[in-house]
Amino acid sequence: MPLSMNRDVFITCAVTGAGDTVGASPHVPITPKQIAQSAIDAAKAGAAVVHCHVRDPETGAASRRRDLYREVTDRIRSADVDVVLNLTAGMGGDLVFDDIEAPLPVKKTGTDMAGATERVAHVAECLPEICTLDCGTMNFNLGDYVMTNTPSTLREMARQMTALGVRPEIEAFDTGHLWFAQQLAAEGLIEDPVLIQLCMGIRWGAPDDLNTLMAMVNNVPAGWTFSAFSIGRNALAYPAAAVLAGGGGQPAGGQGAGRAPADPGVAAQPGPPGRA
Repeated sequence: MPLSMNRDVFITCAVTGAGDTVGASPHVPITPKQIAQSAIDAAKAGAAVVHCHVRDPETGAASRRRDLYREVTDRIRSADVDVVLNLTAGMGGDLVFDDIEAPLPVKKTGTDMAGATERVAHVAECLPEICTLDCGTMNFNLGDYVMTNTPSTLREMARQMTALGVRPEIEAFDTGHLWFAQQLAAEGLIEDPVLIQLCMGIRWGAPDDLNTLMAMVNNVPAGWTFSAFSIGRNALAYPAAAVLAGGGGQPAGGQGAGRAPADPGVAAQPGPPGRA
């Protein structure tokens, strides 16, 4: 696709991801009240979209409890902010193998495998404007943990999201994920205009180098809206690079970024958002 800097961008704030960041920073929101307030603060600072996970209020561990999603959703919607709600649907595909010489049965600790309908249940209940669809399986840099999303599961999740009237945001952690997203679109399981997030620098997916970013950007179909992020020290560099490459919605905040999530200063840095 031709490259042209996009000056009409919107900002997404990832309030808190699913990673073990609670021990790394005291600023990570944990309870539904804290997560919702962080999202509201980000919206007031200029974020057009807030991307929300939930956590167990007692332990801080990632959760997919529907009551927690409902409370976060209700708190954000009852606040005096104009913001698009994006709920994760990435939970429920966690597979942790046992010893390298005897990988089966899998470890109970860390493994959380759910069917397509269960993984979308909170989306059906809360009906956000957007929800994520992690478009492939991937080894993570965490021992023997595999993020598991089979083609059949993804097709059914995409079908249910579209039937609910919720716009999937494709999360592509590597080039093959982008390829499969195009297949979902070809099969009519996701509708135009497709939203896609290029997730860079997550081991062991697409590395956060500009050659890889541009390889992915060049394979984004015309008419799709893409954005990109990286983590750690590159958390701000890659959203900026995506804008230069023509991306539309740029993320900020704490999904693996190694900073205080929903910091209003972070949300405001890229400039005033264009409302989608």
